[in-house]
Order: sequence, then C-alpha cells, then structure tokens
Amino acid sequence: MRLVPALMALAMAAPLTTAAPPDDMKQAMLKAKAAALIEALSKDKYEEAGKDFDAAMKKALPVDKLKTLRKDLDKKVGALKKQSFLRTEKAGKYDIVMIACQFDKATLHARVVFDKDGKITGLGFLPATPSVNYKAPDYVKREAFREVDAKIGSGEWELPGTLSIPVGDGPFPAVVLVHGSGPQDRDETILVNKPFRDLAWGLSSRGVAVLRYDKRTKAHATKFASKKDFPSVKEEVIDDAVAAVELLRKTKGIDAKRIFVLGHSLGGTMAPRIGQLDPRIAGLIILAGASRPLEDLVLDQFTYIYSLEGPTDEQKAELGKIKKQVARVKDPKLSADTPAEDLPLGAPAVYWLSLRETRPTDIAPKIKQPMLILQGERDYQVTMDDFRLWKKAMESRQNVEFKSYPKLNHLFMEGEGKAKPAEYSKVGHVSVAVIDDIVAWVKKR
Repeated sequence: MRLVPALMALAMAAPLTTAAPPDDMKQAMLKAKAAALIEALSKDKYEEAGKDFDAAMKKALPVDKLKTLRKDLDKKVGALKKQSFLRTEKAGKYDIVMIACQFDKATLHARVVFDKDGKITGLGFLPATPSVNYKAPDYVKREAFREVDAKIGSGEWELPGTLSIPVGDGPFPAVVLVHGSGPQDRDETILVNKPFRDLAWGLSSRGVAVLRYDKRTKAHATKFASKKDFPSVKEEVIDDAVAAVELLRKTKGIDAKRIFVLGHSLGGTMAPRIGQLDPRIAGLIILAGASRPLEDLVLDQFTYIYSLEGPTDEQKAELGKIKKQVARVKDPKLSADTPAEDLPLGAPAVYWLSLRETRPTDIAPKIKQPMLILQGERDYQVTMDDFRLWKKAMESRQNVEFKSYPKLNHLFMEGEGKAKPAEYSKVGHVSVAVIDDIVAWVKKR
C-alpha cells in the first residue's frame, strides 16, 4: 500500500522534513493538539477536530469533508484502536507532528502540520513505512561515479536533487528521471524500495550521468496543496522536468547534445509532452507509462486488487462509486466547478482537465525524438494493454524501440505469479536487464 487512495490529496499537505527539534514546551503543546485532532476525528467530533485549523484548512476540510475522511478511513483501514506519538520534525517555518495510528486493518502515520502560530495547516495519512537500510544491487560499482547536490529551478519552487556523474573527464550522456504520481522523493521511494536510486547508480556505474530530484509535491507539499487554483499536471510534473534538462545543459562534464528524459509511470505518460516542449532533448525513455486515460487505470487497478480476494459486497459498492466518478471525468461537460468528491481519488476537476490536454498517444507520433518504451508484463498498474496501445500509436515511427519483461512488475523488479500490492513491501531492485538495455540504447545515440 502506498497511500490510502481517497486521501492522496491530503497527504500532499506534508512538507519535506529535517531532523526533529528539541522537545520544548511549544512542541509539547503541538503534540497535544495533534493527538486531540486524531482523537476527535475517531469519535465523530468534527467541530472539535477542526477547532485549531487555519483558514485554508477550514475551507479545505469543513465538517462534511471531515465526515467523508472518517468514512474513507473506516472503509480502508477500519476503526482507530490506539494512537502513539512518533516524533516532531521541522520544515522551514512549519512544525510537524507524526503520530502512529493503529487501525483494525493497518497502521498509518498521521502527519499534522502546524504554522508559526500553532494553527493546523496540513493533515496527511501515510503508510507506516518500515525503516530499511538501502543496500546497493550487485550491478552498482560505487567507485565508478560520484554524487553532487543539485538545485532544479529557482525561486519559490526550487527543488533539491542529486547528480550522479561517472568518474572521468566526460563529457557524458545524461538522463533526467521523472517520477510517478504522488509526493515522491528523488529515489522514488515506495515502501522499502528505491527504484530511482537503483536506476541512477546502475546507469552511472556504466558511464551515464543521472539527475534525480524531489518532486514538487514532496519538497513544497503544503504550498502546492494550498494553492487557490489547484495545480495542473504541468506544474506537478512537466515544468520541473524541463528545468532539470536545462540545468544539465549548463553542467560541466555533461554532453549537452545527449540529454535524455526517463519517465516512470505518470512521468512516462508525460514524457512525450516534455519532449514536445523541448525538441533538443536527445531521446525519451518510457518505463510503464500509461497510454490510456488515468481514470481508466484507476478503475482497472481497484477492480484488479479487489478481484484478488473478492470482491466483497462493500468492494462492489466501492467499484460502483468509482465507475460513476470515472464517468464524470469523461463527461464533456466536466468543468472546474465539479466537486472533487465526485471524481476519482478526490483530485479536483482542474487536474483531470489538464490530463486531457496531455494525452501521450496524441502527442508522441508527432514528435521526432527517438524513444525506448519498456514494460513489465506482471505490472497491474500500467498493463500490457497500455504497451500494445503505444505500439499501435507509434507504428509509423522508425526510431522507436519496444521491450517487455515477463517477470517484472510496475517497479521493474522481478517476481513470480500474479502481482499483488504486498509485493512492494519486499526489498527488491530494478532488474539489471533494464539497466543494461537503457545504457545500450543511450550509448547508440
């Protein structure tokens, strides 16, 4: 499990964190407020739960939406059994209190964000990710490359990143990694796995520089989520990828004519649009990029997951609700005023409208850059149906290569049998075959 789907937007409201400050009286007060919020929410005391909200949170989470949040929690993880304080953190001018919430079906970490006046300005529920020390896969040669800090973009949306660059004089070909959906860090950390670190270190061990960065919804989560006009996919994904490419062009040791974009999942879906905006990009690498509309994938994913052990009557009802939400997204009359609760994942209408403008199979056939499209055959999130649609859309293109891998899942990690969400809880690494195929393709260009 990554994020409780219905709570994805709320989880964006938790900023990038640093080491916890001393537990002084202020922190004790914030801990008490956070605990009171969780307790009140669990007992259906919605007015009490929101009493310390700032103006933006009162607008974002009025009583009716707090009730919906409580119902979503009940459906996904059951009733709250107990809560326990984890830690406090600091993120710029914000203080964050982390609370472990043990529900009937799972443990989630509540992230309660406070402004300088002690008002609650963000609330998120995230999976309780186990702490695992990263162990590099065998294909990594750590002595073959070095890493330096990087800053992508400038001003209020500047992002922290890491450039992995091979040892030597260069100039080296380079790849920008573009994340999937959600508030991803530069390693695209998903439970115990770090596929972007695998890719970066694997490619750099073989002579290809790699730039990766924290996504805007991670590094500037509170600001991003509180924007009056909810950001589009352009602001979430595309703008920062274009800025990362431009940074590499100005970086010593990088071959400015051989800069590639590698997009995974949503990043792969947006790769053609990124290439369209910057025709000087040398090529596009798409890993499990959806060729179908996102709303169709949402319905397919829930249908698949519920089919593994059901579906139960409750799950059937949930699927009926999702089908109605998907129909609203597809309605030509969809407008920015359509309530978010009537749409999949609780994402607002402006976000779904922005996806209409970036359909990859409309854009990809018209651009000139070479492409490498890779797909795991065990992937249930982006499936072989998407892979076949890519092939059909690109049948007139001579400079596009395709490859699928029978044993790989959505993270391009090996497994057996039917893929399940629990698979992401097992430590794995991006397949060496994928690393080698990407390197060989890049070095031919």
